[in-house]
Amino acid sequence: IGMTGSGKSTLVKLIPRLFDADKGEIFIDGVPIQEIDIKTLRESIGFAPQKATLFSKTIAENLKYGREAATEKELLDALEQARADEFVENLEDGVDHQITQGATNLSGGQKQRLAMARAFIRKPAILILDDTTSAVDSISERAIQNSIAAHFADSTKLIVSSKISSIKEADKILVIHDGYLHGIGTHEELLATDDIYADIVATQAEKGGVIHE
Repeated sequence: IGMTGSGKSTLVKLIPRLFDADKGEIFIDGVPIQEIDIKTLRESIGFAPQKATLFSKTIAENLKYGREAATEKELLDALEQARADEFVENLEDGVDHQITQGATNLSGGQKQRLAMARAFIRKPAILILDDTTSAVDSISERAIQNSIAAHFADSTKLIVSSKISSIKEADKILVIHDGYLHGIGTHEELLATDDIYADIVATQAEKGGVIHE
């Protein structure tokens, strides 16, 4: 978590090697990522980016970019896990619904849910969600969080968010500020020790944000 422009998205993009760090190293299971075959590395990662990129194809075809050999049941399971089934099942063509250029026939929240479903369908060892619930209502977000806990218990999960409610239950929360790690700990630890985190919590509470769901 951190303010806009603090470097959160940049940090997680280093993991699938969308670009490489100028300094320092990243390890997965003790192995530097540069020593891992890049195809193997990326196949082990489910990545839903901050801006959901969907193609002018059907919903099913878009999801299969996550895993080409996915069965219809796996498509439906991924949609349910991302709570995208709530709107897809109401579409006349269901998963065969055609997405327009730029996905202009979907809302922001619908795009985000499909991007998450595409990441979920990979059943990845590492799941990266980059601010993917910013346009999702709090009830659906909580349902998605419960689904992730149930279906991806064995995955390493990295969640970028500007909302405290999205990361409050994480094992470790990293507070990023101006490109640096400002604090690390649980929600309770950071409330007591990190002024930036405490300010974010206070500001969101003042604005009526959902902190303690």
